[in-house]
Amino acid sequence: MDWIIGTLCAFLVAGAAYYKRSLTLSGSIAAVIMGAVYYGAGDLMWFGTLLLFFITSTVLSKYKKREKQELEQSYAKTGNRDAGQVLANGGLGMVLVLLHAIFPDPVWIYAFIGIMATVTADTWATEIGSLSSKPPRSVRTWNIIPPGSSGGVTVTGNAAAAAGALMIGGCAYLFLVLSSGAEGSLTALIAFAIIGVVSGFIGAYADSLMGATIQRMYHCNVCGKDVEVHHHCGQNTVRGKGLNWMSNDLVNLFSSLIGGGIAILLGWLLL
Repeated sequence: MDWIIGTLCAFLVAGAAYYKRSLTLSGSIAAVIMGAVYYGAGDLMWFGTLLLFFITSTVLSKYKKREKQELEQSYAKTGNRDAGQVLANGGLGMVLVLLHAIFPDPVWIYAFIGIMATVTADTWATEIGSLSSKPPRSVRTWNIIPPGSSGGVTVTGNAAAAAGALMIGGCAYLFLVLSSGAEGSLTALIAFAIIGVVSGFIGAYADSLMGATIQRMYHCNVCGKDVEVHHHCGQNTVRGKGLNWMSNDLVNLFSSLIGGGIAILLGWLLL
């Protein structure tokens, strides 16, 4: 029954997102499958946390959309998420919820919180940080770089990343208490919040660092920017820095693994 409910809920959410052009068709299909697994094999903690990430990220992607349109031309992925982006953000969590269903252990929950905190922190940093009145700085050299450059960070974006990661950690604990029926504690809530904000911020930082060093990039000879896309300023771009196989989705995947690993360590220390 849970699988049916999960599929129906995921279908409604994905359908609405597709209608609002927040998901492509492939992204919608991936979201339905993912939502069914999260709810069917998990509970409110898993499904609610995933939904919280998706809803907040969608809202922020639409916030001041016009002001961000020029910057989005440099990104490989925009507000319209395809299957690759959906799986890069939630695929690891889907594996974890299945592992937890088969081999119940808190370690899967810690890892899940770290992963979701990382993707939330990264998304919030991008969507809010791109509106910063001050230019971004390279996470590697700390030099000022053009807005929209991969590996750029701002104070506004960092604050948004911390807020998003904190939200995931705290809300995941509240969802866990609600789904289990157990009595919650302030100490545990604080511990989960710390796990979320620390692992998410470190994971998002790792994402920016990989974006500045090893992510596959292209160079636009018209504006002189290093971008993530094959076409920019009305012209084809040329291959630039980074590893040829290191796509934006893989950067998201590896940074999520880092965030998940940090969360496991913190979970062992704090809980």
